[in-house]
Amino acid sequence: MLLQKGGRKVNTTVKIKQWLHKNEHRGIKLLQQLVQENSVRENESSAQAVIIEKCRKLGLELDIWEIGSDELKEHQAFYCDRKDFSGTPNVVAVKKGSGGGKSIILNGHIDVVPEGNEKDWIHHPYSAVVENGKLYGRGSTDMKGGTVALLLAMEAISSVGVQLKGDIIFQSVIEEESGGAGTLAAILRGYKADGAIIPEPTNMKIFPKQQGSMWFRITVKGKSAHGGTRYEGVNAIEKSILVMNALNRLEKMRNDQITDPLYKNIPIPIPINIGKITSGQWPSSVPDLAWIEGRIGVAPHEKMEDAAVQLETCLKELADVDPWFKEFPAEVEWFGARWQPGNLETNHELIQTVAKAYKKVKGIEPVIEASPWGTDGGLLANVGNTPVVVIGPGVTAAAHDVNEYIELKEVFTAAEVIAEAIMNWCEIRDEQGD
Repeated sequence: MLLQKGGRKVNTTVKIKQWLHKNEHRGIKLLQQLVQENSVRENESSAQAVIIEKCRKLGLELDIWEIGSDELKEHQAFYCDRKDFSGTPNVVAVKKGSGGGKSIILNGHIDVVPEGNEKDWIHHPYSAVVENGKLYGRGSTDMKGGTVALLLAMEAISSVGVQLKGDIIFQSVIEEESGGAGTLAAILRGYKADGAIIPEPTNMKIFPKQQGSMWFRITVKGKSAHGGTRYEGVNAIEKSILVMNALNRLEKMRNDQITDPLYKNIPIPIPINIGKITSGQWPSSVPDLAWIEGRIGVAPHEKMEDAAVQLETCLKELADVDPWFKEFPAEVEWFGARWQPGNLETNHELIQTVAKAYKKVKGIEPVIEASPWGTDGGLLANVGNTPVVVIGPGVTAAAHDVNEYIELKEVFTAAEVIAEAIMNWCEIRDEQGD
C-alpha cells in the first residue's frame, strides 16, 4: 500500500511500523494508566475517563452516555442482573471517512473481572508493573491491551497522513464480562457497520466463530433427617452427584457432534461447567436441598433455545436413572448472563482482509480457529447484523488468572495488523497504488 507524499511514493505499512516503534513509550504509558484504574463491574468510570481523554486528543467525535434505557432492558437479548448503570458510561468515538468506503467498528470492553486474593499476586493487581517485556495487572490481557492496540492503530493511521473513505467507530463498552449490556446498548443507539474487530486475547489467532454460553441454576431436592439416622432421609448432595454425572454425559454427547475443523485443537468445544454448589445448613443434618450453578456452551451454529432444551431434557431423563427424580424432578432456572454465539464463514471478505493484513505484517499465514469462549461479537453479529472477527494480543490462559500479564511487543504487533486491516477495509482516499 503506497501513499503519495512530497512527489514520492511512501509505503504506508512501513510508515505505520516506524510510527508505532517511535511511540512505544506512549503506548505503554497509556496501557499502564488503564490497568492502574480498577474497572471491575460498577467501577468503570475512572478507566473510561482515560479513554475519553485519549479520544479527545485524537480529535474523534465522542458519544458518552449512561446505558439502562427501557428499550435496552426490554430487549430479548438483554440478560443482566445489574439495576443501576449510573456513573459508568459507555464511550463511542467516531472518525468520519470521506465517503465511499466500508465502515468498521473497533469494539473493546473496559470492565475487568475481580482480582481475587491479592496475596496470590507477585505485584499488586493494579500496579501495571513492566518487567521483562511484560506488563502485569488485572485487565492487561483481558482486554485493555487490545483496547490500546485499537487506539494506537487509529492514531498511527492519522499520524502518517492517511485519510480513509470509510468511518471508524471505536467503542469502549461496559458489562461485557456480565453478558454484553454495553455493546447491546451501543447497537440500539444505532452503531452498526460493515464489519467489526474485537481484540480479545486470542494470541493473534483469528476467530471467525465464537462459542455462546448461558448460566443455569439447578435445584435438587432431598429429604431432611438427623445425621445419626441419615438412612431415614435422602441426601440432596448425593442426588446432585447423579445430576452432575448426567451433565457430563450431555457434554460428551453435544461435543461428539461438533465436526467443524476450526475446533480440531480445542479439547472440549462447548463445555458444560459446574461453577458453584450450595447445600446444607448443619453438619449433623441430611440436606434436603442443593443448588448447582454453571454454564453451558452454545455452538456457533446453534440456537440458544435448542441448547437449553437439551439440558432440560437431560434433567427429565434422570427419572430413568433414579426413581426419586420421578416424584422430585430436578428443576432448572436460566439466570444471569448470556453470551450469544457468532458464526462467520472463513471465506468472508472481512476474514480475508484481516488474514491478508496479518500475513503482510508477520510474514506468515495466520492461525484461524473457533473461539473457546464468548465475546460481545455474538451481539454485534446477531442483533447488529455486523460481521465480526475476533483477534488480539495476549494469551487466553492469562485472562482472569492471578498475575495476569501481556507481552508488550504483541500489543504493538496487534496495532500494526489492525491498522493494516483498517486501511484495506475502509480504503485510503486518493490511494496511489499497491
